[in-house]
Amino acid sequence: MEHIKEKSAVKRVIAALEKHGVAGQVHALSESARTAQEAATSLGIEVGQIASSLIFKLPDESPLLIITSGRHRVNTDLVAKKLGLESLGRVDANYVKEKSGFSIGGVAPIGWLSPATILIDEALNDYDVVWAAAGHPHAVYPTTYSELVRVTGAQPMTVGD
Repeated sequence: MEHIKEKSAVKRVIAALEKHGVAGQVHALSESARTAQEAATSLGIEVGQIASSLIFKLPDESPLLIITSGRHRVNTDLVAKKLGLESLGRVDANYVKEKSGFSIGGVAPIGWLSPATILIDEALNDYDVVWAAAGHPHAVYPTTYSELVRVTGAQPMTVGD
């Protein structure tokens, strides 16, 4: 599974981790971490410790990244209301790949190709360690809520129910 760290998207995440002084190392998982539950099961942790990166589209067509806890769904109506928007735009796999540089299932919160508006779920602050995707469905890295806020510039928000 170490060959996963040779993938260009994973290398971009590793470079971003180094640039921001993040101590956590990328781990290659033998099982897929496409969903928060799969990742949590593979790591032997609570699903809430998974920092999922979900992408939506803002009215100006730019990406909105919501880093959310795997323990709940993002309430898109709530988030849109808090941002003063009518709704959040849905995106497809091509949009995700074009804007982030990652394929769905491996979207990392760092190492993006394009700038994005970034929100972070305050529920992630309930955990000492959280795990985020690292550019591939079999790659993850450990971090903390405060570190994610620091390296992404994310705005903390309650995003789920």
